[in-house]
Amino acid sequence: MSTDGVVTIGLLGCGTVGSQVVRMLSEHGDDWVARSGARLQLTGIAVRDASAERAPWVPRELLTEDAEAVIDHADIVVELIGGIEPARSYMLRALHAGGTVVTGNKALVAAHGPELHDAVQAGNGNLYYEAAVAGAIPVVYGLRESLAGDKITSVAGIVNGTTNYILDEMTTKGLGFEEALAAAQALGYAEADPTADVDGHDAAAKGAILASLAFHTRVGLDDVPTTGIRHITAADIAAARADGNVLKLLAVAQRTADGVSVQVRPTLVPQAHPLAAVRGAFNAVVVEAEAAGRLMFYGQGAGGAPTASAVLSDIVAAAGHVVRGSKAPRESAYAALPLLDPEHVPARAQVTVRLADEPGTLAAVAGIFGDQGVSIEAVRQPRVAGSPGADVIITTHTTTEAALARTVAGLEAEPTVDRVVSVTAVEGY
Repeated sequence: MSTDGVVTIGLLGCGTVGSQVVRMLSEHGDDWVARSGARLQLTGIAVRDASAERAPWVPRELLTEDAEAVIDHADIVVELIGGIEPARSYMLRALHAGGTVVTGNKALVAAHGPELHDAVQAGNGNLYYEAAVAGAIPVVYGLRESLAGDKITSVAGIVNGTTNYILDEMTTKGLGFEEALAAAQALGYAEADPTADVDGHDAAAKGAILASLAFHTRVGLDDVPTTGIRHITAADIAAARADGNVLKLLAVAQRTADGVSVQVRPTLVPQAHPLAAVRGAFNAVVVEAEAAGRLMFYGQGAGGAPTASAVLSDIVAAAGHVVRGSKAPRESAYAALPLLDPEHVPARAQVTVRLADEPGTLAAVAGIFGDQGVSIEAVRQPRVAGSPGADVIITTHTTTEAALARTVAGLEAEPTVDRVVSVTAVEGY
């Protein structure tokens, strides 16, 4: 920090979030001095094209295409480029030099978290990433610090606003997936290429981060089995409603006596559950802890200003540490819990099968579940107009992913089963 009580900030990227960070830094300067103990001075903004049009409040004299110069002359580097490269290289440059980095890059933290944390240790730097999960919701701080005195057993969250909006439109307006996706794109919730959202990759990155924080164990993006929402139909939505459920794309991290698991998949959530009431593009995370019980974090999960709010909270905290010569909380991975294989991952599901309309078919299906030790909780047979067969919806008690997979394979091989229509996770193990 300079001797005149100024903490310098270098910004990498000036898109939707970055431009809001610039605005908030300039509009609330006195507050930042009071909260951090130093004046926060933006000294450089690295962008791909310095001549491109920017928001009117962005100082054009600070724009540059030389990211390394911005990094090397800042006390705090704020990375808002996104993606893996060049963001990874820039962050490592700052951290190895003992610098302080604030990022909202969930993909990078999830995929290269160990490398980044090792760089923090090697360079004695600092890393903050509140904005990497759930936008303005302070869930990273909550898990890492507010619940440091408790034992967390599960984290379940709606952590992607785009998919929540799509499923909500399908539920409340009866839209098909493609119609709801088009509506999300028209509002700017979904990108022209929505793959990261609708295929669950964005939620998986956030799930890995949440699990790492909650269970003090390194969990990477490759450790998260993921299923998106492309296959969800109006019939799936209607079937969920008939059973008193709502379909949500959840990231679920669990801790058992044997280890930890993380999954992202469409999940049936009972209407009485707090996550069922999360509408539109909002996010929510429900944490279960031994002493605190159930806690819920809810709010805006995306957007320029909400995400910039999380970035600014990290900047202010980081500036305070720079002023006092102290350090940010370090990675806590002491538990090093094993990641569960499918034979030990808890699972509960609703399986819909289309059966031949013949005597004895249901008994044959029940036998397949029994052969794999999968207990059936409920069976329902809705009417399917014009269908030559019968759809049967079977809800299981808690089993394992492996036993469930073997059951589905058995159903697909059974001659009286026309097809397995769907297999959907059920909230609550």
